[in-house]
Amino acid sequence: METTNQEKMKRGEFLKSLGLSTSTLMAFYCLGTTMTACGSSDNEPEPVDPNENASGISGTVTGNSINFTVDLSKVATLKTAGGFEIIGDTIVALTSGGSHVALARRCTHEGTNVRYRIAQNDFQCPNHLSEFSTTGAVEQGPATAALKVYKTALSADGNTLTVTA
Repeated sequence: METTNQEKMKRGEFLKSLGLSTSTLMAFYCLGTTMTACGSSDNEPEPVDPNENASGISGTVTGNSINFTVDLSKVATLKTAGGFEIIGDTIVALTSGGSHVALARRCTHEGTNVRYRIAQNDFQCPNHLSEFSTTGAVEQGPATAALKVYKTALSADGNTLTVTA
C-alpha cells in the first residue's frame, strides 16, 4: 500500500540515526561540499543559464564582472511587480514601486538564495529569516553583512534590462 503522506527526516536527525557523534556532524556541516548547513534546494528557483538559446539573457552572470542583459519579452516574471529571477550570482526583482533591482543572490549569513517579498518590499532568506532592503542593507539578522547591489538600467522601450557590477 502506497502512502502519499511521507515523513521527512532532517539532515541532522538522519546523521544521528547513523550513530555519528556531534563532532562528526559538525565536520559534515563545515565541509560545505556535499552538504550545506543552510537548508535544501527543494524550494529554491534554479539559476537561469545564459547559454540556453531561448533564455533571453546574455552576458556575464557570475563573479565580479556581472554584466548581462535580460530580454523582458522572454523573461516575463520581471515585468510583473513582485516577480524575481535568479540569474547566475544575482537576484533581479521588479519591486512594488515599479523599479528593477539586482543584488547578490546568496544570504551573507549561510549562503542560501534570498527571495523578494512584494508586501514588505524586501528580500528574505527563507532559512534563518535574515531580511535585506532593496539597497542590500541588513534589516534583520542573523546576517550582519549587506548584499552586494548591482546597477540596473531599463531601455527606453522597456524591453531590455541591463545589469552591471
